[in-house]
Amino acid sequence: MPDAIDASLVLEGRHVRLLPLSADHVDDLLAAATGDRSTFGYTLVPADRGAMATWIQRSLRQRDQGGHLPFATYSVALGRLVGSTRYYDIETWEWATGRPDAGRTVDRANIGHTWLDPAVQRSPVNTEAKLLMLDHAFGAWRARAVRLWTDVRNARSRAAIARLGCTLDGVLRCDRPGVDGSVRDSAVYSMLAAEWPAHRLRLAGRLDGGAPRDEPAPPSTL
Repeated sequence: MPDAIDASLVLEGRHVRLLPLSADHVDDLLAAATGDRSTFGYTLVPADRGAMATWIQRSLRQRDQGGHLPFATYSVALGRLVGSTRYYDIETWEWATGRPDAGRTVDRANIGHTWLDPAVQRSPVNTEAKLLMLDHAFGAWRARAVRLWTDVRNARSRAAIARLGCTLDGVLRCDRPGVDGSVRDSAVYSMLAAEWPAHRLRLAGRLDGGAPRDEPAPPSTL
């Protein structure tokens, strides 16, 4: 992870706060993870206290080793933690001829490892969390691109990513182990810096009530 990135970063909106993930979050995140788990079929969500503690410890090691910046997701309306998300594979590229633009912190980053309590799924929490993360990546870090990956079978996740305005770049076959023990194919989406201002206005309008929450996804092409 580039040295200029602050591991204590907090992102705050009207509906959600993204707080630095901490070992102190075990019990609160476990409460969010152990109700209705029917939507977690393609997502790694720890199911007991030992698994949650191990997952958080591994996430913090990944942060300390560089490249991951994990958050605990706090719902303002519910007044509690409701899940987690993160930046990962945060990259500053090495250029053969020197960097073409000074002052850029990050060239590309991924957003993922996201899970939410079903109580806040399809609510402003996820939309605003992604808006905050994309806005920080493109604004503060001046990233060129942000990618979001999901299991190709996860229709709910793919629809949510498409509603952000991300473009489907393609499907990586036989990409990694699936949560269900299968070999997963991954759908890879991206947002480019030049595309973000228009999509930011649209998403902000949705949060302000200017568009229905379940509006159709914009076109997404290979």
